[in-house]
Amino acid sequence: MIVQPSPNFDDRPPEGRIKYLILHYTGMTTEETALKRLCDAGSKVSAHYMIAEDGRVFSLVAEDRRAWHAGVAAWEGDTDINGLSIGVEMVNPGHDGPNYCGNYRPFPPAQMAALVELSRDILSRHRIAPWHVLGHSDVAPARKSDPGELFDWQGLASEGVGLWPEMSGDKPADAASFQQKLADYGYKIEITGTLNSQTHAVVRAFQRHFRPADMSGTFDRQCHSILDVLLDTRKDY
Repeated sequence: MIVQPSPNFDDRPPEGRIKYLILHYTGMTTEETALKRLCDAGSKVSAHYMIAEDGRVFSLVAEDRRAWHAGVAAWEGDTDINGLSIGVEMVNPGHDGPNYCGNYRPFPPAQMAALVELSRDILSRHRIAPWHVLGHSDVAPARKSDPGELFDWQGLASEGVGLWPEMSGDKPADAASFQQKLADYGYKIEITGTLNSQTHAVVRAFQRHFRPADMSGTFDRQCHSILDVLLDTRKDY
């Protein structure tokens, strides 16, 4: 592990404990530019770790400090996600858009293998639940897309990091029940019974994580089934 200290951190809340692992992509053209930004006091952003595409791991902020990686975010009613999480940045240029440089691409095997090793260590030391291994887009669906639909969540779960659903039977698709299931799993969403812009953003974030082949933002019976499996799996822990 390469130690590259970042000045961008502060104290964790005294009453909180580390309960989330939040995964990101850097969204910058090169590893060097990403590392420079994460360690620049003027940027006001950081993470605890950054993993290069060749698998090298950079330690930027001590785990007992709050790194600045999640921004305005929420999960299971928690809103100080930075204060309750470990943040890991995966070097990747990211999607096209005002906040990303484009040329989004799959995450190489060496990078994913390094993430598995690092994550297993983090999860074991902090007793982080599988459903608390999340993408930035999960906790900030209206703002963020990372680590995105090319990130291998299924492969990660097969290595014991996070959850991945095995499909069950169809369920009727109605807005209120689907919104409630999203809220029960942890997403911040109002139960309105209508397909508003907030619902579209949250559904798309859910699909980006658990059904990347179809990110329409429109829920359907398959999405209901995926959520049912995820919620049932949580009962076993």
